[in-house]
Amino acid sequence: MAPSVTALPRILGCDVGKQEIVVYDKARNRLTRLPNQADALEAFAASLGSDCFVVCEATGGYELALLSALLCAGVPAHRADARKVKAFIRSFGTLGKTDAIDARALARYAEERRRDLPLWRARDVDRVHLQSFVLARRDLVADRLAYANRRDAPNAGPLRAHYDSLLREFEARIQALDAEIKALIEGCEPIAKTVKALVAIPGIGLKTAAALVGLLPELGSASPKRIASLAGLAPHPNQSGAADRHRFVHGGRPEVKRTLFMAALTARKHNPNLRVFYERLVANGKKPIVAITAVMRKLLTFANAVIRDHQTIQVS
Repeated sequence: MAPSVTALPRILGCDVGKQEIVVYDKARNRLTRLPNQADALEAFAASLGSDCFVVCEATGGYELALLSALLCAGVPAHRADARKVKAFIRSFGTLGKTDAIDARALARYAEERRRDLPLWRARDVDRVHLQSFVLARRDLVADRLAYANRRDAPNAGPLRAHYDSLLREFEARIQALDAEIKALIEGCEPIAKTVKALVAIPGIGLKTAAALVGLLPELGSASPKRIASLAGLAPHPNQSGAADRHRFVHGGRPEVKRTLFMAALTARKHNPNLRVFYERLVANGKKPIVAITAVMRKLLTFANAVIRDHQTIQVS
């Protein structure tokens, strides 16, 4: 994790939109607006100093131009989880929502929690592209399944030829993306080494490895507990008074969880250690879905350790 900010006198909250960014300067109690355009963002970042701390939300990628400009200017910044900021705003009983309200809330959020907020760092371009390919493939697979179900519906007769044409198009585009993903992996040595280490684990294939590298860039650098939490596989306590109920896993990145679920089903059959682990849990009375979730977490933590040790060896 990147170092956090400890003590900064000037905090700015930025509510990012597609066309415009609303900036609240807490130290000066000033609200300004600037266009979300490269030249305006570069000038804005240049006007700040390293004694500033800027916080914005993840906004579908529209925040990246601002963060990149701040990084080039040497201004520390944090990209906040929108769900956490939303809960923070609600904790004050605020029901209204405007860009100005959100910008002020982001500044207050940064002021109260800045010691625990990691600074934003630009990701490797190849990994960003891999993530885009993986997410695009996910969407195409989901659309293919939806139209396949519509094709097989009882009243789909007049549209079956249309659906068949769409399904062939989806299949062709998925295969084209698979080829691009493979080419990207082969053309980037660090990613290729990581993928090679992952596919050596029984239960993880090329598609799963590509998804993990693209969607979970922290793999290999986070602790076992943190990597499980990021994937939504960390059990959360459910205790009140004398009652200590079953723990449930929730949160995290849903696409990583879906990827690991399919990988765990394969590992349950073809990974000797995880097959024994799964069978032991079921024999001890655990529900199959609970046992599979445990396999998912063990598979992920093992992959995390493999990449971590692999990186350590490469560095040394």
